[in-house]
Amino acid sequence: MRPAAAVIDVGWVNGLAAVRSLGRAGIRVLAVDHRPSALGFRSRYAERFVSPDPFVDEHRFVNFVRALGEVVVFPTHDDSLNAIAQYADDLQVLSPFPSWELLSQVQSKRTQLETAQAAGVETPELDPGSFPVVVKPDRPIEFKRRYKRQAFRCETPTELEEAVAKTEEFGAIVQEFVPGGDDTLYTVGSYLARDGKPLGVFCGRKLRQTPPGIGTCRVGEAVWEQEAVDSALRLLAAFEYTGLSQVEFKRDTRDGRFKLMEINPRLWQWHGLASACGIDLPRIAYADLVGETLPEAPRNGDGKRWAITLLPGERPTPQRPPYVDAVFALDDPKPALVHLARVLRSALS
Repeated sequence: MRPAAAVIDVGWVNGLAAVRSLGRAGIRVLAVDHRPSALGFRSRYAERFVSPDPFVDEHRFVNFVRALGEVVVFPTHDDSLNAIAQYADDLQVLSPFPSWELLSQVQSKRTQLETAQAAGVETPELDPGSFPVVVKPDRPIEFKRRYKRQAFRCETPTELEEAVAKTEEFGAIVQEFVPGGDDTLYTVGSYLARDGKPLGVFCGRKLRQTPPGIGTCRVGEAVWEQEAVDSALRLLAAFEYTGLSQVEFKRDTRDGRFKLMEINPRLWQWHGLASACGIDLPRIAYADLVGETLPEAPRNGDGKRWAITLLPGERPTPQRPPYVDAVFALDDPKPALVHLARVLRSALS
């Protein structure tokens, strides 16, 4: 029998997209989250499993995953990813990410920059002599928990001093703010087999973030940029990386070159657009890990858009077709109804 797929952290659209990708392929999907209100629990493709919180009680969470038996795991956030990776040798899981030893290196922002420079991948200038600058942590997971953001943008020496003081315990990195709007941020998402061969590669760019400047994707568009793809694959090869990942670049408006922003060693928020374009990364990863053969993934979505059309406290963002909504789906309507009720409740309050 085919093993089930366990999608971990289904509270928001990245987990929901993974549940749908795998469920539509006829794979049994265990949706795992510590929040009973998780949006992915509402999907018709999901079997609901309420787990301990991996951040609050990592050992109970790992024991919970152990009790699931042989499953292909798809963590969508760093807490669950790291907990599973550290204990992977003691679990019956098939995992679309590398060993904990390599994973912990990849998650270091400083190591990302050093490896990129050695591989000939362009990066922002470190410790620039002019403003604005960005202060980001070497160890981002703990930083995000405390400050609910990815980095600080600083316009003055005073702001820089304050940001460095806040970030110092997480390994402060000061680098130039690469000029360009949200629509200059490009993502290369991929799945690399154990021999390093790319079995699926997607390229797209953000059109809008929430909040603007340093935030998460609200609207994205599929667009193939060969320079970004080549740089991403070269960087991953330098790490000897295997599995799922997102490599993000910013196109510098001064010279048009792609500068590395970060690597995320997991599915990212808008990977549903890749699936809509024929690059179904969760399905590709599952097939590779269980020994199935899939036809070569096509790239047939240039220009297609993805959006979280409705978001509490924000104006709607309908897009010109063809576009896929992050929540609304004709074959899986219940998550959209729940989401719509939450948006309306927020508006009324």
